[in-house]
Amino acid sequence: MLYAHANRVLHLETNPGNARALVQKHGEVDVWFNPPPIPMTTEEMDYVFGMPYARVPHPAYGKEKIPAYDMIRFSVNIMRGCFGGCTFCSITEHEGRIIQNRSEESIIREIEEIRDKVPGFTGVISDLGGPTANMYRIACKSPEIESACRKPSCVFPGICPNLNTDHSSLIQLYRSACALPGVKKILIASGLRYDLAVESPEYVKELVTHHVGGYLKIAPEHTEEGPLNQMMKPGIGSYDKFKRMFEKYTKEAGKEQYLIPYFIAAHPGTTDEDMMNLALWLKGNGFRADQVQAFYPSPMATATAMYHSGKNPLRKVTYKSDAVTIVKSEAQRRLHKAFLRYHDPKGWPMLREALERMGRADLIGPGKDQLIPLHQPATDSYQSARRKNSTPAGSHKVARNAKTTLIQTQHTGLPPRGSDGSRPWDKREEAKAAAMARNKQAAKERMDAAKGGKGKGGKPARKPVVPR
Repeated sequence: MLYAHANRVLHLETNPGNARALVQKHGEVDVWFNPPPIPMTTEEMDYVFGMPYARVPHPAYGKEKIPAYDMIRFSVNIMRGCFGGCTFCSITEHEGRIIQNRSEESIIREIEEIRDKVPGFTGVISDLGGPTANMYRIACKSPEIESACRKPSCVFPGICPNLNTDHSSLIQLYRSACALPGVKKILIASGLRYDLAVESPEYVKELVTHHVGGYLKIAPEHTEEGPLNQMMKPGIGSYDKFKRMFEKYTKEAGKEQYLIPYFIAAHPGTTDEDMMNLALWLKGNGFRADQVQAFYPSPMATATAMYHSGKNPLRKVTYKSDAVTIVKSEAQRRLHKAFLRYHDPKGWPMLREALERMGRADLIGPGKDQLIPLHQPATDSYQSARRKNSTPAGSHKVARNAKTTLIQTQHTGLPPRGSDGSRPWDKREEAKAAAMARNKQAAKERMDAAKGGKGKGGKPARKPVVPR
């Protein structure tokens, strides 16, 4: 309970305008925790990002392939901070809750530097973003209110009326970047805060028409109110509204584009019924999640405090506080992931048992409104991720014979698996495993030699000393 209380106090002291230093007793000493720093100004941001960075991996890596570098090689960070307040995330604690923006001139200079200096540039900027794609120059309307506010989020449970949601600066930035000589396309790959985006239809139209590289990542995380409230995420209605706008502008542009929704399994506050309803929603909308994300407690996140304490730090914590449903056992975590992957036959036995236990055996069968079949297939026909990751825009209502397609719900940003299930970094892992096997064999041979065994290079065992 004290851990949950400490977490609540910490997150109430994240506004540099009113945060106080925190002191905690630790043994015979006290730990002093400073308030968060004052947000960087635009001039300071420009100075930091204007340093002469090499923009290539350290020479120590040699020719080693680094997936993370490939992902960010042609991307540009335009801001710091996030005021979303998602409980499974600690960006606010790392970068601040007030958005710190670079100037348009600084961003344009970096794009020109990438164009002129980075090897392999083909004219496509892979991302203009940050912790969130569309918080650039969005802030509280009143500096006085901003400095006094202690709310952990500006967008939950709804968008604060004091928040300026004007996206015009971001639209202008996109257009200026696209106008640069040698730049063919500007893509947006950072996670989009769609509940903010729908406040600016002009932004959604600009984004969908010119800056989507075939698919767009968004993160509803769940469909059910219980886990969404514990995550401090908007309801699924915001997703539906954005999806309609996405489809409308995609159709007007004459393009075929996809939404990639991310979901989390086993988050604090999630019940088996919640995951069942999410699985039904996925099937009803024609989604098949391939790589799934299960909640993992990470440092400083509010959801981590929920996970360890079973209490809800979003409200005052006392011994009478309501308990939060926690998914800790391996069996239940596997079940929640199986619900996300309802289409994978490997999880069907577990799902059948769970549905019968929940009194929902009516969802077992061949019907279109049922979740899983009654029997296992004769052979496992499931295949891993394809290049096509989601349902196409324009299919708002899924027909009975709609073709379901695969989505990925991992937040890593790493390249997807190949069609044979392999990853780009599998060869490295195989090499490590081979090296470990060689070391293990060599250690065994040395041990055999020391014991006088028949191992390679072993010496004959000494004769026992006969007592006189």
